[in-house]
Amino acid sequence: MTIQRIGALTFVVRDYDEAIEFFTQRLQFNLLEDTRLDENKRWVLVAPRGSTGTNLLLAKADSPTQELAIGNQTGGRVFLFLHTDNFWHDYKEMQSRGIKFAETPREESYGTVAVFFDLYENKWDLLELKSSNENQSA
Repeated sequence: MTIQRIGALTFVVRDYDEAIEFFTQRLQFNLLEDTRLDENKRWVLVAPRGSTGTNLLLAKADSPTQELAIGNQTGGRVFLFLHTDNFWHDYKEMQSRGIKFAETPREESYGTVAVFFDLYENKWDLLELKSSNENQSA
C-alpha cells in the first residue's frame, strides 16, 4: 500500500511580498521556500509554526480569471482550517497583530472556533478540536 498526502494547496495572491509579509508577520507562519522560477514567477511555500502537514503555495495571479479568485477562493465559504492546541492564546495573539475576526469565539461539539479573515478577506477557521475529535474535520 502506498502512502499519499496533500503536500500543498495553492493560495492565489495579488503580490508575493505582501502575502509573505501577512503570513510570516501577522499569522506567524514559517517561510519554507521562496525560489524565483522566472522573472515573474516564484515558488513560495509557507506553513504554520510546528506544522508537519500541508503547506500553502502562494501563487501570484497571472490572468484576469485568477485575479477574480483573490479573496474569493471558495465562493465565500470558510477556506482553510487553522488548527491550534491553544485557542485562546492564538486568538489573543492574532487580534494583537491586527487579524480581523468575523465573530466572537464559540464552543461547538467538536471544539472552540472563530472565523477570521486573511489579507484578501478569505474566511478561515481558527480551531482547537476537542481531543476526541483530533483526527476529524469540522
